[in-house]
Amino acid sequence: MAEPLVLNSVIGFGGAIENGLIVHPDGRTIIYPLGSTIVLRDRADPRSQEFLQGHSDKVSCLALSRSGKYLATGQITYMGFTADIIIWDLESKQLLHRMALHKVKVQALDFSCDERFLASLGGQDDNALVLWDVESGNAICGSPCNTNFTNCVKFFNNSPDKLITAGNFNMNVWNYDAANNKLRPTDATLGTLKRVFKSVAVDANDEYAYCGTTTGDVLQIALERVLFKNTGPAKGNVQMGVTATCEVPTGDILVGGGDGSLQVLRTVPEPSSTNPKLLRKMPALAGTKVEGAITSIALAEMNARGFTFYVGTAMCNIYKVTYEPATGRLKEELVQTAHNDKINGMAFPNEYSEVFATCGTGYIRLWHLTTCRELLRIAVPNLECFCVAFTTDGSAILSGWSDGKIRAFGPQSGKLIFTINDAHQKAVTAIASTADSSRIISGGEEGMVRVWRLGRTSQSLEASMKDHKGSVNCIRIKGSGDECVSASSDGSCILWDLHTFKRRTSLFANTFFKSVVYHPDESQLVTAGTDRKVTYWDAYDGNAIRIIDGSDLDEVNTLAVDRDGEALVSGGGDKLVKLWGYDEGHCYFVGVAHSGAITGVGVTPDKQRIVSVGTEGGIFIWDYQRPQTLTDI
Repeated sequence: MAEPLVLNSVIGFGGAIENGLIVHPDGRTIIYPLGSTIVLRDRADPRSQEFLQGHSDKVSCLALSRSGKYLATGQITYMGFTADIIIWDLESKQLLHRMALHKVKVQALDFSCDERFLASLGGQDDNALVLWDVESGNAICGSPCNTNFTNCVKFFNNSPDKLITAGNFNMNVWNYDAANNKLRPTDATLGTLKRVFKSVAVDANDEYAYCGTTTGDVLQIALERVLFKNTGPAKGNVQMGVTATCEVPTGDILVGGGDGSLQVLRTVPEPSSTNPKLLRKMPALAGTKVEGAITSIALAEMNARGFTFYVGTAMCNIYKVTYEPATGRLKEELVQTAHNDKINGMAFPNEYSEVFATCGTGYIRLWHLTTCRELLRIAVPNLECFCVAFTTDGSAILSGWSDGKIRAFGPQSGKLIFTINDAHQKAVTAIASTADSSRIISGGEEGMVRVWRLGRTSQSLEASMKDHKGSVNCIRIKGSGDECVSASSDGSCILWDLHTFKRRTSLFANTFFKSVVYHPDESQLVTAGTDRKVTYWDAYDGNAIRIIDGSDLDEVNTLAVDRDGEALVSGGGDKLVKLWGYDEGHCYFVGVAHSGAITGVGVTPDKQRIVSVGTEGGIFIWDYQRPQTLTDI
């Protein structure tokens, strides 16, 4: 039986999840989701992380109790199945209750002020409001929500039996009738206003609720009679809608927009200068702008000068925002970055373990392994980078793009060194550098394998080898530089002679080959693909030596071998990182954390860590575990 691979740290943030960023009342811990994993991170040290793992698919919502003792998380699942809600005890980091009632998705969660109740909202396929007993984990009562979709739920701050829900053209205040065990709704009186609500914040005294809308305004609702009171901002609506709201301890409201704007709105009612019977719209006291739509705002700390908030965006950035009421200044500072889309690949420099590169849609990013910080970001807008590699001498980062160009960048400056235009007719899907860094070998979506000579000021085509009929997914070069192997979706791997540019031998299987690696002594090749098999081949005659089941469920996308050839690491559509003993072909360790298909794995040259990347945009760093070899037995 395989042992669990120890997760050391992660780089990533589920920024698309509304209210997914939470600050613990202890003031030190930030809580956020990444795929199916919940990350508990120290505010000061991004390296200091703990993980809660129990969900089978992506986490869709989070809620923290007022004291910080309980954390509730909900997930998405497949159509027709019920989605789990988990209540965690944050003191012991243990799973307390696993509850399942909602179909397909849990939309929103919130704890009551006395921590006795948990309210949960189902997604579009469910659209039910359920009240749970936190102590026992049992459902107390439930009610279908409005016929239209409901987006958010919020308990009152002082009444444990009252809560508010809002969504598409509906807003209700619910009262829990304990005697009859029923939830009784009261419709909000909004007059002629029709709004789609995206966020709700209730003030400290339970007087008003502030509801952000897709129209870009914030509605102030008097909760006693559930009556529309006022609106804001005074000077025009927020572009792309109000996506997050949070009360400032002064009683004002901090509003985040879909355009990345942040504004503090004054909530104290003031009569209009033109008509004293009407209220003046809520004016903006301060404002700033960040990158990406704002999805979460969490109050972190208060001091004599002002307040600190943590803000999460859909671009998966986390900002620290400071508001000083005396000066009316709102100041932002970027504290964490991550990929906001799928990651297509990753690479380590030759014989250097401190940094690694990842690539995805629009970006190449360089990361520092020990601090989990982004060192460099190279942006090429509106294009997708499919592959990334370092030259062996470390002088350039090579990348293949969806427009058929090969681009090389400086690893420290990020500046463009050269571009090979029209390197391939379609996208460049694989790239590698020879040991002397004098040549690049690239593979394209159309099936061509091309060799490029790198001069001081020019890049010239040496050879174009056309034998593949499908896209080239992986290229590896022998240490001597006289041979390379290309793996393709046409079911063949071809070993090429780099002197004559002819094929030496071919490997065929009934699969789309996704990845290939040489054993360090270069006598064997290992391939993986859509047939779920990991196959060992003789590098000289092309015969299959051994076939093992790499996965029981899905394709194997990526392979890596450590520098001594003791361990083989695989990852694929089953979302598992598997560490195999190379000689025995036995799986010794399995890493569970990804919630999307794994697209790249790598073992650090010093054999201390394993890095895996996936389609959920997360980078997972694992402790390398040495497999039991034949010499140990």
